[in-house]
Amino acid sequence: MTIAENSNEQSVVLATKEWLNEIVIGLNICPFAKKEFINNTIHYHLSETEQVKTALHELIEQCRYLQTHDELETTLIIYGNGFRGFERYLDLVDFANDLLVDSGFEGIFQIASMHPEYCFDGEDYDDASNFTNRSPYPILHLIREASMSRVLSVYNEPEKIPENNIKLTHKKGTDFFQQVLTRIHEKHRNN
Repeated sequence: MTIAENSNEQSVVLATKEWLNEIVIGLNICPFAKKEFINNTIHYHLSETEQVKTALHELIEQCRYLQTHDELETTLIIYGNGFRGFERYLDLVDFANDLLVDSGFEGIFQIASMHPEYCFDGEDYDDASNFTNRSPYPILHLIREASMSRVLSVYNEPEKIPENNIKLTHKKGTDFFQQVLTRIHEKHRNN
C-alpha cells in the first residue's frame, strides 16, 4: 500500500469514526454503539471495490473474520469509492442479505445499511428522518444477532428507538445534519 492509499484509508475511517461519535453516539441514534466504540470492538474494513460480485465476496470474508474474532462485536464495511448511487447500493444490500442466507450466516449476522443518500421508502429525500441512516460513505454494518438479542432484552422499550430517532432528527433538522456531514468530509478530505 502506498502512502497516498494509506492516507486515503485513514481519512475514510477517521471520517466514519467522527460521524459515529458525533451523530450515532452523540445524539444516541443507536444506544448500543457507545460501548463498542469506547471498547474498540468495532472492526472497520475499507473496501475499494465498486463491483457487486467483489463486494459480496468481501462480505463473506468479513463474516468469517468476525466469526473468528470473538473480541470484536461488529464490523463496518465502508465503501470509500464504490456504491455512491443509492439505488445501486440498495441492490447490493438485497444481494448481501440473500447471500447471508445462502452462506449459512442467517441467524448469526444481520446487516444494517447506511448511505450518504439514504432515503426511507415513502419519505421525501430531504426529510430529516433519513439522517438516522445517512453516513459519510456507503456502509454495510455486520451485527452479531446473539449480541443484539441480549442488548435488546435488557433495554427499556427498544421498539421506541426508531420513533425517538425520528423525533430527534426532526427537532435537529435537515440543515444540522447536512452541515455536520459536510464538515466531516471537508475536514478529512484535507488530511
